[in-house]
Amino acid sequence: MNLPLITRAQEHNQRTAIITDVGAFTYEDLLNFSSQIATSLLQNAADLEEQRVAFLIPPGFEYVATQWGIWRAGGVAVPLCTVHPRPELEYVIINSGASIIIAHPNFENILRPIATEHNLQFILTSDALPNNIARLPEIEITKRALILYTSGTTGKPKGVVTTHQNIQAQVTSLITAWEWTSSDRILHVLPLHHIHGIINVLTCALWAGAECYMLSKFDSELVWQRICDGDLTLFMAVPTIYVKLIAAWENASSERQQIMTAGCEKMRLMVSGSAALPVQVLEKWQKISGHFLLERYGMTEIGMALSNSLHGQRYSGYVGQPLPQVEVRLVDDNGKLVPPETPGEIQVKSPGVFLEYWQNPQATAKTFQDGWFCTGDLAVIEKGNYRILGRMSVDIIKTGGYKVSALEIEEVLRNHPDIQECAVVSVADSEWGERVCAALVLNPQRQLTLESLRSWAKEQLAVYKVPSKILIVAELPRNAMGKVTKPTVVELFC
Repeated sequence: MNLPLITRAQEHNQRTAIITDVGAFTYEDLLNFSSQIATSLLQNAADLEEQRVAFLIPPGFEYVATQWGIWRAGGVAVPLCTVHPRPELEYVIINSGASIIIAHPNFENILRPIATEHNLQFILTSDALPNNIARLPEIEITKRALILYTSGTTGKPKGVVTTHQNIQAQVTSLITAWEWTSSDRILHVLPLHHIHGIINVLTCALWAGAECYMLSKFDSELVWQRICDGDLTLFMAVPTIYVKLIAAWENASSERQQIMTAGCEKMRLMVSGSAALPVQVLEKWQKISGHFLLERYGMTEIGMALSNSLHGQRYSGYVGQPLPQVEVRLVDDNGKLVPPETPGEIQVKSPGVFLEYWQNPQATAKTFQDGWFCTGDLAVIEKGNYRILGRMSVDIIKTGGYKVSALEIEEVLRNHPDIQECAVVSVADSEWGERVCAALVLNPQRQLTLESLRSWAKEQLAVYKVPSKILIVAELPRNAMGKVTKPTVVELFC
């Protein structure tokens, strides 16, 4: 069968699908270009049979056409992050077992050596595409479609595998709840190796037959310029982006501010997610835009699970109620349902829940209980709405909308020649939600500055994982068992 996403696109043929700084592209353009990419990938084979294809392309039409081309050839898309250093890119490529790498020419220097070293097929987006379209395979929606990497409590990121059916369930749930239509126009400013950008914005827009305006990178002035045009209907971002947009608004002239506010008021919905939204940010944004931001809750493994109401009452600090097709429950440490207004772990059951952690059956089995996915997040239901209280593990840090593992960062920092021991913790921050901080015990007669550590760490870690604050200590606080007591480490930074 044809993928429903493709079938729906065929119904919107001449409508505009993607707009970038180089022009506008229709659904027909997207279908034609993705079929050429699929033909190129197949190389006369009938079906890629779930081969993993890693790709690194800036936001824009080529990114979308490549993702669709991989799917239409029967492959599994493994999107890479445009700002990750080589070790992180290589880890994802090798861990996913990718046999093909597709790269924009901007990333050839970093990816071609990896392809050569591991004997992988390497394709540039600038390579010529075939004119004759092959007969493309019929794709069962139960097939694997996407692997996104997310940090867990056990160090290295795990590959979260979703099927076409999972993606369809995630998308249709949001389209129902947030009433997407083909007349919607959304500005896309989110990373495209992350579920928020891939599913909530891009795939929802294209499923609905809407227009998606894609910026090649986030720039607050460009975002405001686009909002001021006054033709957008939707906007979705993370709290850090709203903080930057507020700062830009405050620096604008009063005449410009009025135009900015008017552009916001013409939209029907503005959403915030991926991290807790500070009340102060919500209130400032409401004054600027006239919008009480809709907060929702989700994870890479489950898509979106909870959302404030599109039309009804929204409460600051709350993430609403279960979305269509999603069941949510709160349980205690023994897996029993908690009484009303009692905190418990969020567990989720829905057709949008992921298939598996890639080649990690133990981790997959461990994260399910009687068919319910165990999120590791604590919440309480008050006034009929869920309020997120935090994570059950101190080793998961949510910073700027990204979930990172303290253990993974510690593992890297221990390789620094000056560091003997370290403890990485999160410290609350109004802009980032949480900041990555590291307490360090140095080797004898060694010194280390934050600047030099950050410079070194950026070669090994994504920039959002790099500590933004360090403390040099004589020794780390430990309990009677010798285990580092992280709550005490946090107090050192406060």
